[in-house]
Amino acid sequence: MSTRFHFALLLSFAGALLLMAGCTGGKELQHYSVVTGGDEVHGKELILNYRCGACHIIPGINGADGMVGPPLILFADRTMVGGELPNTPDNLVRWIVDPPSIEPGTAMPNLGLTDKQARDVAAYLYTLR
Repeated sequence: MSTRFHFALLLSFAGALLLMAGCTGGKELQHYSVVTGGDEVHGKELILNYRCGACHIIPGINGADGMVGPPLILFADRTMVGGELPNTPDNLVRWIVDPPSIEPGTAMPNLGLTDKQARDVAAYLYTLR
């Protein structure tokens, strides 16, 4: 078989894949989003102001290269929060507001964040994919 034939076959295959990728069975695609009730931009500011990066590696936060707590890379894809709770928005907010109430003896302190501030921080963390 000629090189042209192989190239044409490859292009046909690639085109078919592209068409299949766009197929939704007539339904509109639903994009995954986590509803925290928070503002991710303000959450990023809070993470900077509260110096969360002193203990955690946090993508998108300058100087966030701490090694005390776990790195928060790909946080949105994690299954657990603080090793104790399923990773849901409400559980994450609970953890951010008062970690020692969930895991006594944890190294993560209660920073005194309000529920709204915790929702903002959670909104930013769920952008980490």
